[in-house]
Amino acid sequence: MRIEKVWLLGVILVAGCTQPTPEAQIIDSAAEALGGRDQLLAASTLVIEGHGMDAGVGQNYTPDGELFAWSLNDYRQTFDIANGRVRIAATRVPRFEFVVPQQAVDQGLDGDVAYNVGGDGTATREPGAVATARRIDMLHHPLTLVRAALDPAAAVGNLREDGDAGTLDITTSAGDTLSLTVDATGLPMSVTSMTYNANLGDVAMQTTFAAYETVNGLRLPARMTTTLDGVVIRDIEVAQQGLGADASAAMAPEAASAADQPPDSAPVNITVDEIGAGLWFLGGESHSSVVMEFEDHLKIWEVPVNDRRALAVIARARELQPDKPLTHAIVSHHHFDHSGGLRAAVSEGLTIMAHADNEAQFTDLVGRSHSIVEDALARNPQPLTFVGVEDSLTLSDSALQAEIHHIDGNPHATTLLMIHVPNERLLIQADAYEPGLPLFPFAANVAENIERLGLEIDTHVTAHGGIVTHEEFIDNVPTDVASAFSGDGSAVIDIWSGGGTAFGVFVPNEDGVYTVEGAAELAGNELLERRIDQGYRGILMQMSDATAGIVNAGREATGR
Repeated sequence: MRIEKVWLLGVILVAGCTQPTPEAQIIDSAAEALGGRDQLLAASTLVIEGHGMDAGVGQNYTPDGELFAWSLNDYRQTFDIANGRVRIAATRVPRFEFVVPQQAVDQGLDGDVAYNVGGDGTATREPGAVATARRIDMLHHPLTLVRAALDPAAAVGNLREDGDAGTLDITTSAGDTLSLTVDATGLPMSVTSMTYNANLGDVAMQTTFAAYETVNGLRLPARMTTTLDGVVIRDIEVAQQGLGADASAAMAPEAASAADQPPDSAPVNITVDEIGAGLWFLGGESHSSVVMEFEDHLKIWEVPVNDRRALAVIARARELQPDKPLTHAIVSHHHFDHSGGLRAAVSEGLTIMAHADNEAQFTDLVGRSHSIVEDALARNPQPLTFVGVEDSLTLSDSALQAEIHHIDGNPHATTLLMIHVPNERLLIQADAYEPGLPLFPFAANVAENIERLGLEIDTHVTAHGGIVTHEEFIDNVPTDVASAFSGDGSAVIDIWSGGGTAFGVFVPNEDGVYTVEGAAELAGNELLERRIDQGYRGILMQMSDATAGIVNAGREATGR
């Protein structure tokens, strides 16, 4: 049976009158569907507990693959609606191979103070742009947005229909504009806001609501799924939620509230070190670059992060040898922190070199609209000139020889490229290995590729960890296990667990899939169990030749 549009009936009843506008009637219908205007306005706090997932935008194994996802455990979101406060705390556990087994998330907003709280309890204030983003994100809930729409200082308009659904725009008293979609009964279905992403440009962020339940007289969603540009980036399943609960936890810690608001963008810091004949390392921040001097031109490896960093390293590269043009930018792989300067490089007229599988994605990124924030390419449009590398490509003249190689089989990304400079016995790469951890999960694969290609290396130049010797690299590559296979086919494997060592016994079943026995501290470790189920990726891929049997069995079992 077809449901009549309750919100539309309200619109018809007031047509031709000087009563509230049709959009205002829809807001009233939404308030009524949620439990009533008075109930809604009386709800000053909301605490949500549950679990879910989130994903890193632009972080995936292949350029067109699913985003790397994190499980959100012990998720808790505290709203102090009356005071404009919200705080989110959770434990993030990667569902993919990563350098740490978990991360703590603790961040919030108190008025115009955005803050993060570290694992040691230290609170820091975040820039104004972060506060704006969190204020809008706080409105991606029907309770907060409909309450904001009921504010006399808010404006509503631009009603449009789509079947039984109705969508209208809400501009809050703070000047933020979002779109609310309601169903035929007036119940909120979704909230959408336009936002800016440095790589994707102008994108829609939409949160859809499902599994409504009654909580203290109000109907609230127990499932909230957020997409960015149509891709799921967050999905929360509510286990319990309460109105009127203590929301004092959302107050900004004093260290954050008393601090000055940092600028949205700090000056770019670039350090320059000559690392070989015609080679300069540009460091100073989280992502580094390398300038290579050929006979009549320069090339730069890595234009990372965003316009600001990319344009700064491009300018600094040109200063190193002003008589030679900078012609090419080599992008190590497709992840957004490493391709963040793609558009800036194109705007500067550089030819882009990257793995051939990046071409479709890079073409899309260069063609996107950047009107919310005009970036360098929006201000100076240029076409993309792309050179794809499949397996290897040698760049050579009388001044320098540099070999670009695909890092085959690395679990971090399929498009990773590294550069070998034979005369300097030097290897340049990003993310496949970075020093500073007791065990780097992708380092064994780098070692395999070095051996496969017969490269002679003395020095490793990394995007995030600086420069280390090959001996230091070898020390970070796991080459042994706690114990070799025993007679019954089981193995004791040393597992790095973020600062500590745990031991468990992996026992293969008849299908070649390994399960863990013993070591109670490992029980329920979602990442560990998933790695075991996958047979070899992650922990098992890090084994030496002594345990090649377990690796091969896992590969056969999983078809990897």
